[in-house]
Amino acid sequence: MVQVKVDGFVRDYPEGTTWLEVANEYQYRYEDDILLVRINGKLQELHKHVKDGELKFITARDKPGMTTYQRSASLIMLKAFYAVVGAENIDKIVIDFSLGRGFFVEARGNFVLDETLLLRVKNKMAEYVAQEIPIMKRSVSTDDAVELFHRHRMYDKERLFHYRRVSRVNIYSIDGFEDYYYGYMVQNTGYIKYFDLVPYHYGFILVMPSKEEPRTIREFEPKDKLFATLSESTEWGRRLDLETVGALNDKIAQGEMSHLILIQEALQEKKIAEIAAQIASRRNAKFVMIAGPSSSGKTTFSHRLSVQLEAIGLKPHPIAVDNYFVNRADSPRDEQGNYNYEVLECLDIELFNRNMTDLLAGKRVELPYYNFKKGVREYKGNFLQLGAEDILVIEGIHCLNDRLSHSLPKESKFKIYISALTQLNIDEHNRIPTTDGRLIRRMVRDARTRGSSAQDTIRMWPSVRKGEEENIFPFQEEADAMFNSALVYEFAVLKQYAEPLLFSIPKDSEEYLEAKRLLKFLDYFIGVSSEDIPKNSILREFIGGSCLNV
Repeated sequence: MVQVKVDGFVRDYPEGTTWLEVANEYQYRYEDDILLVRINGKLQELHKHVKDGELKFITARDKPGMTTYQRSASLIMLKAFYAVVGAENIDKIVIDFSLGRGFFVEARGNFVLDETLLLRVKNKMAEYVAQEIPIMKRSVSTDDAVELFHRHRMYDKERLFHYRRVSRVNIYSIDGFEDYYYGYMVQNTGYIKYFDLVPYHYGFILVMPSKEEPRTIREFEPKDKLFATLSESTEWGRRLDLETVGALNDKIAQGEMSHLILIQEALQEKKIAEIAAQIASRRNAKFVMIAGPSSSGKTTFSHRLSVQLEAIGLKPHPIAVDNYFVNRADSPRDEQGNYNYEVLECLDIELFNRNMTDLLAGKRVELPYYNFKKGVREYKGNFLQLGAEDILVIEGIHCLNDRLSHSLPKESKFKIYISALTQLNIDEHNRIPTTDGRLIRRMVRDARTRGSSAQDTIRMWPSVRKGEEENIFPFQEEADAMFNSALVYEFAVLKQYAEPLLFSIPKDSEEYLEAKRLLKFLDYFIGVSSEDIPKNSILREFIGGSCLNV
């Protein structure tokens, strides 16, 4: 017999019992389907056999559950698309990037991608869901996998596994339709009940629920500016044959890394110069408002933008909105009673508006300085008065929210949204979440500058993400310009800094699952040295060595 501890109680199960059988016994306790189990801190799919230990059930309300749901929905969509269109008519189907509550999918071949076709694919997906077809998993040698992917014309996967050091690969299939996926799958197609397909630009959106609402499909909200930025980055990668990790590893293996760094950094500098020119063309613009999520490189970007503004004759002055924090004792608190520095109310909005309005009127203003150690606002004689060529470069998470700058005329503000929008995919069907890039960046920076462990960074990341969802992402489309700070080569560099930090996380900790996942992800990349990275690169903000004092 096997002893399993569930909710503090020990149950005996015969050897050979599956987790699915156990999950079915406890499903009545859960509003949402049980998709995976966590046994002794490790995730397992439901077809696995029971083992001794402490059990936790995973649903789509948990991050691993929702990513499993999304992954499984992608596999079902691909099978349905191939079934409807025919493999002989398909050149390529690529899951490019996430957009809102879904994935943007590009499909090319001998067919017309329209609402009629998508409805047929959607109906075919619904058929598979109704049939509850098992999602099978088999393990093959890496060499056999490479041969299999070549035979299926999945050359991106062939390239990927050329550099894998693991001896075996897991292949998933639905009724003979095979593919490789980075992560776990649900037991059968019947679990994927909620989805939609919506035509969008030159592809379509596979719309899925969120972990906050796992049984609700909300109407897709177009994000045209963000889409344009992501598409531009994707197209750039395509032109350089740098769409996937395998392609990047090819470049590294062929000794082309130094050249790639130069091209990528030149591209970013060109974009920054273009944004500076846009600002200069708006003669009434006196306030450059920069916002973006954690670890997007806002500080380095604001410095490099200031250099470009100065190069075309303007006089930029950096201002950190953080200096307008209310005194710590007056800060709002979250539901746990902790100080909440993510909400707009943690800032002295009225003081900020009074200062900015006075500067716009040509008055001389003393700007505050926030002493984070003491948690109080101070004044240190930092006076400023704007002339005809002066411009303020203001950085803060709320800068796109007009409530922060409610007294300033609209024409006086130029808004910029910055984020690390990863343009690289693991392969054509396995995207790299943008949040993973930012999490790894932050982990490396926090360990270097704040003495925080990777475990600490992972532990607080959900609250950081919650603040971003509430205070930054809703205002993305308000921006006059968007800047993608992701560097196509950065994971190959960050790997050497992040892996030792992740290996230090104890196996019995809550954060170990995430650490294990990130280690597996980084293992896809060939590591490279940071010596060729310019001193003003955004990546230097995280790994150190910046000439911009960030």
